[in-house]
Amino acid sequence: MAEAAEFQGMGTSPARRWLRRTVAVIAAAPLLAALINGAATPAAQAAPTARTAGVAQTAPAAAKTPASTGVDVFLDTLSPAAPVKGDTLTLSGTVTNKGKEAVTEAEVDLLVGPRLDGRSEIDDVSERGAYSPGDDGDKLGAPYTVELPTIAAGLSEDFSLSVPVGKLGLDEDENGVYQLGVVLSGQTSSEQYEHVLGIERTLLPWQPVAADTKTQMSYLWPLISSTRLSAETNTDERQSPIFEDDAALAAELAPGGRLERLVSLGSELPVTWVIDPDLLATVEAMAGEYKVRTAPDTTAPGRNQDVAKQWLSSLEKAVQGSNVVALPFGDPDLASLAHRGKDVSGSLSQLQSATTVAESTVETILHVKPSIDFAWPVEGAIDPSIVDVATSAGADKIIARGDSLRETGPVSYTPSAARPIGGGTTAVVADARLSTAFQGDLATADGSTLAVQRFLAQTLALTLQAPSKQRTVVVAPQRMLTASQAQTMANALHSLADQRWVQQVDLIAVAAAKPDPDATTDVPGAKSYPGRLRAQELPVQTFQDIRTTQETLNNFKVILTAQDRVVTPFGNALDREMSTSWRGRAAAAADYRRGVQTFLEDLRTEVRLIEKSALTLSGRSATIPVTVQNKLLQGVDLVLRLESGNPTRLKLDDRSDAAEQQIKVEGGHSQSVKFAAAANANGPVQVTAQLYTKEGIPYGDRMTFTVKVSEVTPTVMLVIAGGVLLLVLAGVRMYTQRKRAAAREGTADDADAAAPEDADDGGDAVADTAADSAGQQPSDPGPDTLPESRDPSDTGEKVDH
Repeated sequence: MAEAAEFQGMGTSPARRWLRRTVAVIAAAPLLAALINGAATPAAQAAPTARTAGVAQTAPAAAKTPASTGVDVFLDTLSPAAPVKGDTLTLSGTVTNKGKEAVTEAEVDLLVGPRLDGRSEIDDVSERGAYSPGDDGDKLGAPYTVELPTIAAGLSEDFSLSVPVGKLGLDEDENGVYQLGVVLSGQTSSEQYEHVLGIERTLLPWQPVAADTKTQMSYLWPLISSTRLSAETNTDERQSPIFEDDAALAAELAPGGRLERLVSLGSELPVTWVIDPDLLATVEAMAGEYKVRTAPDTTAPGRNQDVAKQWLSSLEKAVQGSNVVALPFGDPDLASLAHRGKDVSGSLSQLQSATTVAESTVETILHVKPSIDFAWPVEGAIDPSIVDVATSAGADKIIARGDSLRETGPVSYTPSAARPIGGGTTAVVADARLSTAFQGDLATADGSTLAVQRFLAQTLALTLQAPSKQRTVVVAPQRMLTASQAQTMANALHSLADQRWVQQVDLIAVAAAKPDPDATTDVPGAKSYPGRLRAQELPVQTFQDIRTTQETLNNFKVILTAQDRVVTPFGNALDREMSTSWRGRAAAAADYRRGVQTFLEDLRTEVRLIEKSALTLSGRSATIPVTVQNKLLQGVDLVLRLESGNPTRLKLDDRSDAAEQQIKVEGGHSQSVKFAAAANANGPVQVTAQLYTKEGIPYGDRMTFTVKVSEVTPTVMLVIAGGVLLLVLAGVRMYTQRKRAAAREGTADDADAAAPEDADDGGDAVADTAADSAGQQPSDPGPDTLPESRDPSDTGEKVDH
């Protein structure tokens, strides 16, 4: 496309006009040749198709068969992958006619090319396109030819052929790698002569002589997945984790799934396990009680506990006795952190936290002690800033790759992996060709077979570079192998199990091996970092969001009585926000970060002040109540501060404009706190309530309410009391006067009734004595109250006791 765009943009310059004419002449050449040699063409087409020495006749005018012949050859099996003397090589596969014409007189042949000289020539074989008679070797011919029936357009035919290794013409005294080609020859109605219509190339490692020195090789077996868990948990006492979706992870853990195949295959191989502890923690969460979100505010019980438990059990058995490397929790993106995050405060300490959590997580779940000394940047690409960030968290070994730390010195072979790069740090350099051998779609038998042969060929070629020199090599494949990629890699490693030219060792041994003195130790500069990888890095906003969430968490945790219930899940979520798995998924990463921050804010609002309406304060002193509500499942410890907006009018604690009290509120409870207040003048006062942490940091929103002060002074109280007293005295006087009037009327009636009778002196004396004892003179009126009645009171009558 780029070339086409440039060609179209040439304009009408003389040079461009000359180029166009040249192209036109070249394009017309075949037509002119056909016109000149028209009489010879039938003879060429009628050439005999009999094979001479196993080499078919080809079209005389064609030096190369076009790549788009319309026939595809697929090589599904090649066994044994690395034959020895006396073996029989068996190949099988399929040919598919993708053209529009039927292929007649079709046959499959095996071509044996020359022994390849070095690793670069092996690369060339994989990149070569159309069939080339001079480069692809000669056909073995009969009896190692498979004839096929006519292959109609769009149809396929299977083939299988077997050849004794002794018939391949391989050098029996020298080790090496040979090119093999499986070709389909035949005719079509438009090309009625035998010619090669399709070819599939592969590689054959050949070792007739035992290796003097074997290459020590370490294979990394990564167990890494994408982020699955947030910080959100259920409100039960167990804090059951909540999965947004558990189906994808369950499918990977189930038999035949990606993660299940990695554990099953790795358990049979001498590999170094490289594990993200976040994956272990996530699967362990699924193995217990957990919830799955079914709607924004609804969850349902998770039901994949069995598959999670089985996977963890299988993994625990698989890693026993093996070398285990634990990446920092969440597999943080070291390059993104180095290039875009290290200047955001707190980012490097977050990496340190992720490293600390990693060791305890692996030990707790798998019961093995992992190594946490290794850092693994994306694709092993490093620069000075990445090295600085990786070592800041305690790692002193960095898994790099050969296409990043390139050889610039006199070394003509692949040197050992360990390289001291200064500051006590060792770069463990993985071989780029071997590490990328299992990329792409390997779900087809053809793709898998070719990948295995290419891997084996490269390992033998590497060993033959310096056959007397002991070297150590690392294979670090892509982080998240698919099931088919893992299966293909396992097939290749099984083919090396007999240790004919490779000896398996673990990563720790490779890192500790004596470095090659001639190997480069210069870390490439920042400009050398691949632009393709830089474009996928996490943005600066990622680390700014992490800082914001961490600050919110720090201010929240200090009020809690059981901090671990919140700090642990949110700390893990913050580690996950830096995960390498977010590369190329910016929108999903932002959604995840937003969800963590939102949930944390929701938890913070579970502890709050209950809004108050305006209240009236009557009198010189009173109390002001403020209520604190705690909806969390644990207690909180806070300081409540009350401030008067007008201390001249209203003072708190009888002496100042503010008062505060330390409070503890149990989970799921509310508590009312009372503050003493003193009024000095009438009028409204704005009062503000604010929660604080013990460190004096404001917590939650401020609450403001109005207190209406209505003060009553001593003078006013005296006037009111005097008025009340006067009213009482007036009432008593009126009551007394009425009593006396009633008594006088009663005395007059008694005197009238007793007038006809004579009273003796004794009676008068008694009356006088009674009057004296009552404090009255004989001439005074009678008592103004009647004797107290002993009879029951009437209904509704007030009785004074």
